[in-house]
Amino acid sequence: MLAGQLSGTREPGLILTPPAAATAEDDGYLSGSEIAALKLDADWVILSACNTAGGVGQGEAAEALSGLARVFFYAGARALLVSHFEVDSAATVKLITTAMGALAKDKSLGRVQALRRAMLSVMDDTSRPAHWVPASHPSVWAPFVVVGEGGAGV
Repeated sequence: MLAGQLSGTREPGLILTPPAAATAEDDGYLSGSEIAALKLDADWVILSACNTAGGVGQGEAAEALSGLARVFFYAGARALLVSHFEVDSAATVKLITTAMGALAKDKSLGRVQALRRAMLSVMDDTSRPAHWVPASHPSVWAPFVVVGEGGAGV
């Protein structure tokens, strides 16, 4: 969630499975400040929901990344896979699993190249029902970008 999207929150965060009885330590919402306080040593964090890179504000002065994406960098992530707008669930599953499969198969492949290959695979998908937006349409495969570490492996 981006800041303010969920009633009663002022920070971005992740909605998790709510506990049977909410406590101060586990209310089912991992806020941005809670994420930032984590000690991650992550090469890549994948935020595959809708608009996880959504900018804050409007117009030319709008921030490029949401507070949600930013807090993962504060927590220790070196790169993120985030989305810039609403995502197609079935295409997202195919995109993420294809990218991860490519990385597992070829350790020398960078994250950006794995994402590119996955996007091409999604574009070529002919199994989508005819009444859906065609897989070749950018709204299906283009929401995602890799942000972060530009060194080896990217």
